Amino acid sequence: MSLAIVYSRAKNGIDAPQVTIEVHLSNGLPGLSIVGLPETAVKESKDRVRSAIINSHFEFPARRITVNLAPADLPKSGGRFDLPIALGILAASEQIPGAALADMEFIGELALSGALRPVTGALPTALACAATGRDLITPKTNGAEAALADGARVFAAEHLLQVCAHLNGSDTMATCTAGKNDIPNPAYPDLSDVIGQEQAKRALEIAAAGGHNLLFTGPPGAGKSMLASRLPGLLPAMTQADMLQSSAIYSVAGRGLRGNAYQPPFRSPHHSASAVAMVGGSSPPRPGEISLAHNGVLFLDELPEFPRKVLEVLREPLETGEIHISRIQQQTRFPACFQLIGAMNPCPCGHAGTQRCRCTSDQVKRYRDKISGPLLDRIDLRVQVPAVDPGALLNRKADGDSSATVRARVMAARERQQQSCGTINARMTARQVSRHCLLDNQVQAFLQQASARLGLSARGVHRVLKVARTIADLEGSNQLKQPHLAEALSYRL
Repeated sequence: MSLAIVYSRAKNGIDAPQVTIEVHLSNGLPGLSIVGLPETAVKESKDRVRSAIINSHFEFPARRITVNLAPADLPKSGGRFDLPIALGILAASEQIPGAALADMEFIGELALSGALRPVTGALPTALACAATGRDLITPKTNGAEAALADGARVFAAEHLLQVCAHLNGSDTMATCTAGKNDIPNPAYPDLSDVIGQEQAKRALEIAAAGGHNLLFTGPPGAGKSMLASRLPGLLPAMTQADMLQSSAIYSVAGRGLRGNAYQPPFRSPHHSASAVAMVGGSSPPRPGEISLAHNGVLFLDELPEFPRKVLEVLREPLETGEIHISRIQQQTRFPACFQLIGAMNPCPCGHAGTQRCRCTSDQVKRYRDKISGPLLDRIDLRVQVPAVDPGALLNRKADGDSSATVRARVMAARERQQQSCGTINARMTARQVSRHCLLDNQVQAFLQQASARLGLSARGVHRVLKVARTIADLEGSNQLKQPHLAEALSYRL
C-alpha cells in the first residue's frame, strides 16, 4: 500500500480540531514534502522524522513522499505531528500494519533517536479523542495529563519503537491513569491571622460566596495583600467540568498539570505585565493571565501602577467571560471567566488624610484616574482598609472566624445559588436577576432612591442586586430585604 492515513489533532485555543495526515509514496526522485499550511516547526519535522525512522532500525523509503495535513486551511504549528507523520510513512511503506491506525490518534515530537518528547495541549486533544471514541497515544510525559479526560483511553510511549510494537500487537502498552493531584485540604494562610479589619473580612466572605469582584483601598501595611492571599482558602473546590476546562488552558499554555487541579487558580501578575501578557497573544496565540485565572481569581496588587491600557483590556472579559484574539490567519477564543481582586493606596504616597501625606490634589486625581469609571463600575465591592491600631497588632490576639468556618458558610451559600439558578450570583444573567432578586414595593422604592442618590448605572443596579442576593444567601434568607440591599449599597460608596 502506497497511501496511509493517520489521525492527529491541531491546537486552536483550548479546542483540538482533527487533522488527517495523508502520506503517499510515489515514483520519482527521493524527497519528502509537507503541504497543508505547516509553519516552520512542522516543515522541519521531515528531518527529525527521517533520522528517527533510521535510528529506530526501520527503512526510510527512497521514494517521493508527499505528506498532506488536512484540512489545508487550518494552520499547523509545533512538533506534535512528528509521530503521526513517521507512522504514516512506515504504514505507507508496509513496515507496520495500516489497519491499526484507523481507531487511534497520535501526537508527539520525535527526537533524532526516535524518543518521544512532550508537547503542549495534550488534555484538549484527549478530550476531543474521547468524543470521537478513538484511543490516543502520547509521549510518556503527557500521559497523566491526558488521562484526566473522562472516557479517554490514553497510551503513553517513550519511543517510536514502543508505538510500533503496540500497533503490531507484539508488546501492548497499558492505559494511563490520572495522577493524584486532588489534594483535599491545601495549606493556605488562615483568615484568623488578620488582626481587626472586620469590614474587609466581611467583604472577602461575600466576594468568595458570590464570586464578586472586590477592591481594597487603604494605606501601605494595612493588610490588603494579606487579606487577598486568604481568599483561596475560602473558595470551594471546582467541579469536574470546571477543573477540566482550567487544566486544558494550562495544558495549552505549556504549564502541564497544576499542583492541585481541583482548587480554583489564583493568579497574581506583577504590575509591569503588558496587555499581551494579560489577555494572551503571540503566534500561535497563547492564553494570558486572565485565561489562566479562569474559574478562579485574578489578584492585581498596586492596581493604579498597572498601565491604563492594561487595565482597560479587562473590561470586556469581565462582562463576557471570554477573550477573542484575532490574527490574520486565525481567530482564537480563550475562556476568561475570572474574579477580579484589586488593591490600591488612596494616593501615590499612600497616606492620604494624614499629616504624613504631601501629595497635591492633582497628583491624587491623576493617580486615581488610572482606574476608569467603566472598570470601576464592574467592581461590585469597594472596601476601605484602614491602618491597624499598633496596640491590637502587638497583642497578637487573633479574632474573628477561621478560614474553615468562613469556607463552610461560603459553600452553603454557593449550594443555595446552584439550587436556585444553577450558577454563582456574580454570573447571573439579566433575566436571572429579575427572576431571583424579587423586591417588594417598599424595598424597591428604597433601591430607586439610593440608586438616584448614588448615580448608579443600570449595570451598577444589577450588581447591587447580585451582591444583596449573596448576602441573603449567606444569611439563609429566600427574600431580599432592605438590610441586604443597604449593606450591598454600602460597598459601592
